[in-house]
Amino acid sequence: MDLFSHFNFGVKRPCATIWFWISLLLLVLNSRGILSASNYLVGLGSYDITGPAADVNMMGYANTEQIASGVHFRLRARAFIVAEPQGNRVVFVNLDACMGSQLVTIKVLERLKARYGDLYTEKNVAISGIHTHAGPGGYLQYIVYIVTSLGFVHQSFDVLVDGIENSIVQAHENLRPGSIFVNKGELLDAGVNRSPSGYLNNPAAERSKYKFDVDKEMTLLKFVDDQWGPVGSFNWFATHGTSMSRTNSLISGDNKGAAARLMEDWFEQNSSGSTYSDEVEANGIPRRASNIISNHHENHHELLELAASFQSFPGRPATRFSSVARRVRSTLRQADKPGFVSAFCQSNCGDVSPNVLGAFCIDTGLPCDFNHSTCGGKNELCYGRGPGYPDEFESTRIIGDRQFKMAVNLFNKASEQLKGKVDYRHTYLDFSKLEVTLPKQGGGYEVVKTCPAAMGFAFAAGTTDGPGAFDFKQGDDTGNPFWRLVRNMLKTPGKEQIDCQHPKPILLDTGEMKQPYDWAPSILPIQILRIGQLVILSVPGEFTTMAGRRLRDAVRTVLMSGGGGQFGSNVHVVIAGLTNTYSQYVTTFEEYQVQRYEGASTLFGPHTLSAYIQEFQKLATALIKGQTVEPGPQPPDLMDKQISLLTPVVVDMTPAGVNFGDVSSDVPQNSTFKRGDTVTVVFWSACPRNDLMTEGTFSLVEILNGKDNWLPAYDDDDLCLRFKWSRPTKLSPRSQATIQWIISDSTAPGVYRIRHFGASKGLLGSIHHFTGSSSAFVVA
Repeated sequence: MDLFSHFNFGVKRPCATIWFWISLLLLVLNSRGILSASNYLVGLGSYDITGPAADVNMMGYANTEQIASGVHFRLRARAFIVAEPQGNRVVFVNLDACMGSQLVTIKVLERLKARYGDLYTEKNVAISGIHTHAGPGGYLQYIVYIVTSLGFVHQSFDVLVDGIENSIVQAHENLRPGSIFVNKGELLDAGVNRSPSGYLNNPAAERSKYKFDVDKEMTLLKFVDDQWGPVGSFNWFATHGTSMSRTNSLISGDNKGAAARLMEDWFEQNSSGSTYSDEVEANGIPRRASNIISNHHENHHELLELAASFQSFPGRPATRFSSVARRVRSTLRQADKPGFVSAFCQSNCGDVSPNVLGAFCIDTGLPCDFNHSTCGGKNELCYGRGPGYPDEFESTRIIGDRQFKMAVNLFNKASEQLKGKVDYRHTYLDFSKLEVTLPKQGGGYEVVKTCPAAMGFAFAAGTTDGPGAFDFKQGDDTGNPFWRLVRNMLKTPGKEQIDCQHPKPILLDTGEMKQPYDWAPSILPIQILRIGQLVILSVPGEFTTMAGRRLRDAVRTVLMSGGGGQFGSNVHVVIAGLTNTYSQYVTTFEEYQVQRYEGASTLFGPHTLSAYIQEFQKLATALIKGQTVEPGPQPPDLMDKQISLLTPVVVDMTPAGVNFGDVSSDVPQNSTFKRGDTVTVVFWSACPRNDLMTEGTFSLVEILNGKDNWLPAYDDDDLCLRFKWSRPTKLSPRSQATIQWIISDSTAPGVYRIRHFGASKGLLGSIHHFTGSSSAFVVA
């Protein structure tokens, strides 16, 4: 029976009558939710960007002694693309890296142009870092950001460019009809203000509008594929990636990377059709092992006998892809279904610390000085404490878990659908000489200017998340003669620069230091991405809490007052910090006067924030009016000028009679471990720089299924498995890999073993892959 006969339409009725009834039927069906017309094409992707796990200085703390020597868990680039079926599209990439890099952005865009022509450009692609301080450095192009990494590190750079490109390609190839939902909520216990004295210098009337001195709101997007249902989520929330300390040497995505791992695993394990549990286990996330093996019915004695039959096997050659093939998540994933991608993105985190217990003196245990964050006048003794203090791994897990649980709640309850245009605006600006028009007290306007980049004395004091050294302190607006003398050996700032940066006492006049090439950026990108009633402000730095609030409010006012109702009753404005390039901090004018670390690190002077607000208002106006914007001056490509002083791997060796992959320290025979125990195995290994094991793993826990079938249970992506690499001395060709498995409360009982994968370098430069295995043991 067809539609017309069902409604008893006569064939001679006028067409207008027929179409009236068809329209009415469609309206009724749609109102009942039977029809769900998707308004966008949606695609998501994810790729490994872990980088060199040895010898490379980590980016973030600028601590020359913080050299990578293993993996806490792997880093990823996660991307989403949203496109109008026949119109604009935008790309947002979230990196488990400290920040975006101008040079990385330039090279990614070159590759995208080679693949897709002008489909993806600087205008509609945003690449944002989560601000982990536990990732390899050396991938930025300006000198001040690569001094501690001994210059440019090609491996760090290449793995980022490759990973970003691959994540975007995946998202592009996954583009399918879908919908996007937005939700917001307050997360109260994942961030505190680490510069409260700076925040208090903002006007009391302004502060009185807000309940907290940091932003507590998380904004989440839920991506729903028309066929597969939910396929991902991205959220923005402000808290620093400094749960891992300045002495940590294991590569880690810190709290945001941990949250992403938890949510992706939660979804894969808890999804059943299109129904998802509203509950999250109190201890985080159920483990996978119980999902990939049949229940063991052997008694403990039988398990011990079974384990005893599997002694450690000696190191032996392996193919490059043996570790990839054994990875846990690839084993579990459905081949025809896109994997769930969850990203925890950074926002205006400038003065927000995840070390929520506060800052204390390590010598006395008393709170640090309020104004200067010192202990007896010394900044080196003042440290913030995370919720798992003194265990930084536990602090990372807890802050990640809090963000994860909030995201799950927002994800499950997201109901506001994004509808409307996909659009974008982008321009480059020379922040060393921007003119800014400001209202004057009593009426009228004045024109002020930004300055060439410079860093103040308080920059060297560091923060309570990672204190500096010597006699620097936060809140220093005078400096001292000794360090001025040291500064002048590099570059003496002129009177115009000193006056422009006032009251910042200049320690490094980076914007005017050009040898052997630029020390700091001057040309920066700003960008707006729009998806319906959501607007993303891509900023190339770390805005403080109040600076971010002022920028969001200014842009929201433009959009709502001049948008002609195109955003409906509300527009969601989020700040994506550390995006496309990096230029340190942005404080309010009032916070700048105090010259704590954030003010001293606001490169372009006291009017930096006003410049951002003015220029973003211009972009927002162009967005709502459909106007084009000038592209602005192109930033430099300094690839050809990069200098690298990092020593290459020359050769790997083992003691006589020992193979790469042999076990140096095994589990005791007939071992039984219980939940909460730590299993440790040491292997003879080689430098991890020989092969980054991208999309692979250095370490693996396997569980015995049946009598002789080993299945992957945990790998480098798991927070409970740690890969630690070490040499006996700095230049020794010998090395060892220590693999530690902290057995979680939800680990399935059974027989397990630990494996290691690596690659050694021969005298002639050849690379040889190897693997080794521990003896089997029982988890009861």
